Amino acid sequence: MSERFAAPLPGGIGVSRLRVYDTVASDGLVGGTPHVHLCCTEGYVVTDGEGVVQTLTTAGFRETPLRPGAVVWFEPGTVHRLVNGGGLTIVVLMQNSGLPEAGDAVLTFPPEVLADPAAYAAAAALPDGGAPGADVHAAYRRRDLAVTGFQALRSGGPMALAAFHAAAIALRQPLVTRWRQRWEDGAGRAAADTAAQLDALKRGDPGHLGDAGVYAVDEPVERGRLGMCGLLDTYPASS
Repeated sequence: MSERFAAPLPGGIGVSRLRVYDTVASDGLVGGTPHVHLCCTEGYVVTDGEGVVQTLTTAGFRETPLRPGAVVWFEPGTVHRLVNGGGLTIVVLMQNSGLPEAGDAVLTFPPEVLADPAAYAAAAALPDGGAPGADVHAAYRRRDLAVTGFQALRSGGPMALAAFHAAAIALRQPLVTRWRQRWEDGAGRAAADTAAQLDALKRGDPGHLGDAGVYAVDEPVERGRLGMCGLLDTYPASS
């Protein structure tokens, strides 16, 4: 028997199922929107289809194949873009209790858009916030603008990437205090709980073992939300 889902997922991670966009972007490739995360590591578990993830770091541009069974992850600062070779479906694991949905992700729009918070917000906006059933063409438009910026980053070398990182930080700095609170309530609390459990085990105190619960989610809370890289089936990080 399972109880109502109430506890955070392990380590405060977020989980979603992603069906990568299957339409052609402005550069002729099929797939999602290039973007970066500022303080979250992201992981992919490929369940169906095939494709690649394009990444750009200070080490340069790279393409990593994605096939069923593959697990790929990358750290903050990695500009990444999913390319769909056919039916690409992924379980996405995201650090820090839904922080990416709180603004940690920054799209690779051209510099003049990144430098203007109002212009960035307008370019990134989706109807109804991307809720299931929203017009997907808005997601395609912002993808194509981000692809334009991504192409410039690839050709611009390390200096262009450094400038993009600086612009992304400047854009999101007003949110950092709010992010810290989310981290403290989620992943930070999970780490603190582990520390307390280790202390208890050292004392021979089994108290936390008697408080164990079993939790389950029968189905996604949303199906088909417009994401940066495709259609998302989302699950709660906690109740």
